[in-house]
Amino acid sequence: MGEQLELFDVTIIGGGPAGMYAAFYSGMRDMKTKLIEAKEDLGGRMLIYPEKMIWDVGGVPPQLCEKLIANLVQQAKTFDPTIVLGEAIIGLEPQEDGTYILVAKSGRRHWTRTIILALGRGILKMAKLEIEGAERYEVTNLHYTVQELEPFRGKHVLISGGGDSAVDWANELVQIAASVTVVHRRDVFGGHERNVKRMKESSAIIRTPYAVTQLQSSDKETIDKVTIRHLETDETEQIDVDAIIVNHGLKADFTGIKEWGLDMDEWNVFVSPRLATNLPGIFAAGDFASFDSKITLIAGAFTDAAVAVNSAKLHIDPVADRMAYVSSHNQRFKEKNKALGVIDEDDE
Repeated sequence: MGEQLELFDVTIIGGGPAGMYAAFYSGMRDMKTKLIEAKEDLGGRMLIYPEKMIWDVGGVPPQLCEKLIANLVQQAKTFDPTIVLGEAIIGLEPQEDGTYILVAKSGRRHWTRTIILALGRGILKMAKLEIEGAERYEVTNLHYTVQELEPFRGKHVLISGGGDSAVDWANELVQIAASVTVVHRRDVFGGHERNVKRMKESSAIIRTPYAVTQLQSSDKETIDKVTIRHLETDETEQIDVDAIIVNHGLKADFTGIKEWGLDMDEWNVFVSPRLATNLPGIFAAGDFASFDSKITLIAGAFTDAAVAVNSAKLHIDPVADRMAYVSSHNQRFKEKNKALGVIDEDDE
């Protein structure tokens, strides 16, 4: 190879819930692990909605997403994997011995026996509001994500969009804002049915099928009026606002990974029941993986991660156990339990 690289058993690309749990579970399998994330923080798509309440993770009480991220980061570091942040992987170089060299956009190279692609929806970028001059208000009261709810307390808020995030934000903000108006291009919302019903039964003002067509500012710094247009009748309406939140979806960038020869469509890679891609030694987990029984929940990402890690382990060592022993009987936790003050029955 012409350079001294450290060989890892598994390299996980992507630091969302699937990638973080894979880093933890690969430690349970006693694998030398590296986790590479393109952004400067772990969390993946969850970083978009840190103040959303997460209810659907088994055995975990409802908690803010930012707390769940912190817990997952802590868990991911349990067995001291190598974590590389701010590193976008673009190239793949198969080696004669069956290993791979991963090439980063920075030029840095990573050597690995197996790969787990936990890319989620790729490097996500918010779709911007396509109105000339809109970017000038991004430093004041035009928002593409909601990091904190409190700044919107007592404000007149307009939300443009109809997906999960738009509906969730409406349900949260209607409890503290002076008013919430939701503008969507279609009559049907894309959010979960229960959340859409909750929004429609709340005090939120729903305008469909409308689109935001003009932003007005009396001081040239903040938006104080928004013009919306009915997409069928061309009727227009002006709405006084203190803030506008835009959720027009996400654009995905998979960097150069789409050029690797993977069997995939625009958003997903197709995998076997063992989460194997069409390339030997390369597996997938989380939202990026597509298979018939797919469950697109955070809890589902954890299962994907464990299956992918087990498959990677068996790729390296075909006679290895098919899965790790559960933590209550796994020797990897013996010393860690002692550090927590837990006495193992075998030590009594």
